[in-house]
Amino acid sequence: MEFAWTDDQLALRAQAKEVAARLVATYGRHNDSWMAAYSREAAIEVGAQGWIGMTWPTAVGGGGRPAIDRLIVSEELIAAGAPIGAWWVADRQMGPAIIAYGTDDQRARFLPEIIAGRSTWCIGMSEPGAGSDLAGLTTRAERTGDEFVVNGQKIWTSFAAKADFIYLICRTRSVGPPHAGISEIIVPMDSPGIEVRTIADLTRGEHFCEVFFDDVHVSAANLVGTEGGAFAQTMRQLEHERGGIDRLMSNRALYELALERADTTDPLVRDEIGRLECGYRIGRLLVIRETLGQAPTGFSAATKVYCTEHEQRVARFIARVFGADGLLWDQTGQGIVYAPAYTIMGGTSNILRNVLGERVLGLPREPRAS
Repeated sequence: MEFAWTDDQLALRAQAKEVAARLVATYGRHNDSWMAAYSREAAIEVGAQGWIGMTWPTAVGGGGRPAIDRLIVSEELIAAGAPIGAWWVADRQMGPAIIAYGTDDQRARFLPEIIAGRSTWCIGMSEPGAGSDLAGLTTRAERTGDEFVVNGQKIWTSFAAKADFIYLICRTRSVGPPHAGISEIIVPMDSPGIEVRTIADLTRGEHFCEVFFDDVHVSAANLVGTEGGAFAQTMRQLEHERGGIDRLMSNRALYELALERADTTDPLVRDEIGRLECGYRIGRLLVIRETLGQAPTGFSAATKVYCTEHEQRVARFIARVFGADGLLWDQTGQGIVYAPAYTIMGGTSNILRNVLGERVLGLPREPRAS
């Protein structure tokens, strides 16, 4: 098989490197830039490049470009540490969900602002009692005429304190199996009854938030897809979330700094760099297979596990290279300390291994002890 990039793809990668360098020069370099670095101004610049919604159909205002183009651009932006958090989740999940399941009115209302980089979104999925177990969520949206009234709580909601909209995964009925009765509703974040509290993590980051809903009224026109039947929609979203290049490149910017500092005269250091570079190539091939739609359904669980565990190996290398300097509280120290989160957020590795075994490999569940 031929794995070489085409001339057009190489030109796109060079252009993405140039834009990424400009964004970093203007807005700073950031670790984990797709989930922790927020800049509306940077989002508008990227939108002006035509790189938000670049793979969406032209009929809805998207670029109509192949999925591999988005991978190339995203890889370069994240590898450089450019702040892309203000538009990332909308481009990755919300836009495709609205295109696939939304109404014409929803597409006309929401997509142009996302494409332009002027609309910031968050996704309300995890709850205090329902993290990786989406079917266990309890936030409710009760239908009253042409409105839903929402009550409940979400947690670990990235950029909720800055977002314009939350794409809310909630329960609209309780009968039937746990996964039944789940719906997806677009909720404006300035709606009365919403309270957002930022969560300061151990690295002093505050991109995660708690979101509380107290009798929040939302138009029924903001329901996306089938009321009470959105579990399959959400599972499709998770395919986008778990199998992307972001899960491989989160700390690549810090890795590049470590390479400049590493003692490559030491054969053991060269050996470790070689192993990590092989890891990046394997991870990229897994992501490309997801991007091209060649992976089995549900295999994004394996891609996410491999890539995020690779990121942790990268963090350990960075820590060894920086040594005592890595204990200083700067971006290096922050990046090293943050690394354990990679295999937790977006679905823990142990849960995803269960998903892989049961849903992809068809392995039987172990009977519970009586």
